Amino acid sequence: MPRKLTDEEIEALLDSRPGWAMLSTVDGDGFPHTVPLGYFRLGRDIVMGVRDSTRKVANIEADPKVSVMLEDGSTMADIRGVLFQGRARIVREPDDRLELAREGARVRGVPESEWPTEARPGVVYIRVTPIRTVSWDYSDSSGRRT
Repeated sequence: MPRKLTDEEIEALLDSRPGWAMLSTVDGDGFPHTVPLGYFRLGRDIVMGVRDSTRKVANIEADPKVSVMLEDGSTMADIRGVLFQGRARIVREPDDRLELAREGARVRGVPESEWPTEARPGVVYIRVTPIRTVSWDYSDSSGRRT
């Protein structure tokens, strides 16, 4: 039986994997639409930069309920992950987009001298605020990764 991750472990997992998370939105026909996206954590929120006018953006505008899942490990003995269910909003304001682009660069370790100075045309941000969190860790009960 997997154990749940602590809040600190969830934050550490998110921060240690600034790669890909799976975003699921709901299409107009009620089916899930799941895509991998780069992300970073901003406080409790998960932030993802995307091209505007995509299906995921349209889906969020129609229904802001989403889930975001990330997992690591390669066998049942070491898989751990987290699933957030929450509400998303599309960030389109140029100043807000620039602030998020700069924060994303900071989190990725980009030198400040190379941070963006203006918002990229055609790029918006999805900002997810979690409402429910589910986590799992199949490593041994001591928390040691096997």
